[in-house]
Amino acid sequence: MAVHTAPHHSKGQVLPFRESLLAMLGVSFVTMLVALDQTVVGTALPTIVAELKGFDLYAWVATSYLLTSVITVPIFGRLGDYYGRKPFVIASIALFTGASALCGAANSMVFLVFARGLQGIGGGMLVGTAFACIADLFPDSVVRLRWQVLMSSAFGIANAIGPSLGGFLTQYYGWRSAFYVNLPVGLLSLVFVWRYLPHMRHVEHKGRIRLDWPGALLIAISLSSLQLFVEWVAHDGFTPVVAALVMLSVASAFALLKWERASAQPILPLDMFRNASLAALFALSVLGGFTMFSLLFYAPLLLQGGFGLSPRDAGFVITPLVVFITIGSITNGRIVTRIRNPNSMLWIGFLLVAVACLGTVAATRNMPHALLMTFMVAGGLGLGFVLPNLTVFAQQTAGREHLGIATALLQSLRMIGGMFGTALTGTLVSLMYRHRVGGALQAANATPWLDQMRDPQILVNREAQQSLIAQLAHAGHDGAALLETAREALVASIHAGIAVAMAVALFAAWQCRRVPRVKITRAPEPAVASE
Repeated sequence: MAVHTAPHHSKGQVLPFRESLLAMLGVSFVTMLVALDQTVVGTALPTIVAELKGFDLYAWVATSYLLTSVITVPIFGRLGDYYGRKPFVIASIALFTGASALCGAANSMVFLVFARGLQGIGGGMLVGTAFACIADLFPDSVVRLRWQVLMSSAFGIANAIGPSLGGFLTQYYGWRSAFYVNLPVGLLSLVFVWRYLPHMRHVEHKGRIRLDWPGALLIAISLSSLQLFVEWVAHDGFTPVVAALVMLSVASAFALLKWERASAQPILPLDMFRNASLAALFALSVLGGFTMFSLLFYAPLLLQGGFGLSPRDAGFVITPLVVFITIGSITNGRIVTRIRNPNSMLWIGFLLVAVACLGTVAATRNMPHALLMTFMVAGGLGLGFVLPNLTVFAQQTAGREHLGIATALLQSLRMIGGMFGTALTGTLVSLMYRHRVGGALQAANATPWLDQMRDPQILVNREAQQSLIAQLAHAGHDGAALLETAREALVASIHAGIAVAMAVALFAAWQCRRVPRVKITRAPEPAVASE
């Protein structure tokens, strides 16, 4: 494949306007694919688990995707630096779309968790390569911020229709359609990327490249054992197996550090973590992911299971959260290049996310939907201020040699935060809910029904509720009152979990002071393109 230097056009972009537009449309459709999946599945998830049964695996539907994504993002981010990103973007679209079809065909929670893990591999490849394509196309960060409006608009369209679409599809066509909707979007993104995205890579890696597979394996072992530790220690306590997992995670992380220091071409360049600005941005990415995913995955369960809303109505209430991520991102692009201290957008964003969490914690069944949606607007604006700035600040600081891996690590660390957020919030919700429901059933001498009511999905599945109420009434119990007690227990449990996310958002706002002041400069750097 021939390699040549691409000429610069129009202030810091490597292609003419028309070619830049078509290439960005390809990347935008990829973004839409991932965003649509997250929002549609998040709204449909309570119904999915209610039908397939197995609330114990509720968090794993999210965390299996996040775990495999976290592992693959830095691997393919680095490979994209070496070989160019286009081949990996194409492969990831095919894998993600195929795994979506498997998710839609799932007949058990275990199969669904496995399929979501496979889907996460494709999603990790997408995130690890597609986001860095924008910095390749637009080396000038000011120009890049303007072109990112197109990507943010695609993200916004997906987020705007995602929750409502997820609720509508789930209610009228079944939850499987929430996965099948990825198929046409995946095909469209594949056509655009294949045809219009240029194959670009950098001149620094001309010789034979030795892939750091030991480093990739150590990353996988360390993160997966850590994830299992978080899940199992809350459920089983500190058993010998759980102790072995944390020891394995620590040992593999130590071995990773030793190996990467000695590696000529490390998959994880450790010198990036010695950069004060990058280290602070990486930490904020973890904290932002914790809060964002906790809110995205447990607010729908609060609305459907706790407040009794239909999937469609719950999706309508959640929609402002994801729509205003885009509006906030577009607004941020207009503001951040014009203010003296761009860093201020980070702490404003985290404070707004904390306000959204506070509103969710204070939410009751009687709270007007307009007020609850206002809190969701604040959360969306906050995330719209935080997410693009973390990416642009990191790309600005890392330089072109580490552009792909820096972008990938930022996304990967956000997923790690989301992984722990959903796992810890899910564990807290499960433990509190079961304790309260168990106490209520014991007080009513209705403990034989504990197995049916210990799973909060009974509060989403209306057919199962009618059957349970009939059984309880036949035995002389007030089934409606016991179900209402269960709803109150679920609401209190989710409130506690989101309160933790609010504390994390406030801590992140305080930690923004650690980020050295970033200057958005106009200094294009040459790239290399191969056609």
